[in-house]
Amino acid sequence: MSDPVCVIAGVGPGTGSALARRFARGGHHVAMLARNAQRLHELERELPHSKAYACDVSDAAQVDATVDEICRELGTPTVLIHNAVGGAFGSFLEIEPAVLNRNFQINTMGLLYLSRRLAPAMVRAGTGNIVVTGNTSSLRGRPSYAGFAPTKAAQRILAEAMARELGPKGVHVAYIIVDAVIDVPWTRERFKDKPDEFFIKPAAIAEEAWHITQQDRSAWSFNVELRPYRENW
Repeated sequence: MSDPVCVIAGVGPGTGSALARRFARGGHHVAMLARNAQRLHELERELPHSKAYACDVSDAAQVDATVDEICRELGTPTVLIHNAVGGAFGSFLEIEPAVLNRNFQINTMGLLYLSRRLAPAMVRAGTGNIVVTGNTSSLRGRPSYAGFAPTKAAQRILAEAMARELGPKGVHVAYIIVDAVIDVPWTRERFKDKPDEFFIKPAAIAEEAWHITQQDRSAWSFNVELRPYRENW
């Protein structure tokens, strides 16, 4: 197929769906990955040139099989967006160690598995984009984020190591730090007393991800921080 191919890992009802819509609108064939592809079927019907794939990105064998299928059906991907996320709340005394390990497998190892499969073709082509959606947990640890923040910090450092290696080879790697509460139904319910400007819109995150992939090579970003205009930081 002649159109470029974008792989989005972690397509849920918020940021993932917004990313799929934006890259489809930008002319990409979009491979949408989630552990349960059933929930993606409605989005697949809505978006031309999109296809749902059931894939647990923490499983290297599933990643390999899914990437092979994408390449056969859609073509060689030129964009990877790692939006899959595993999270948990609780102090280091409260969380089950297995929870931290599971989140690490999704957030960090998932990025590693996908990038190892997709980056070599980008390097051969001399062009490509890998964008990771993160948050402020990648920059600091808080007591109730012990099951989550360490995995996002590791994810960001992995992405930086990849950026330093792949950048000179023509592949742009960037990390988006979302410093805000994303506007989805469950956060609206949890923060029902907050005004609209408290939330960050999934479509706005997706628009910035698209912009990153369009940057001129003379001015590539790595750390990109996003927050509502009234957010304290």
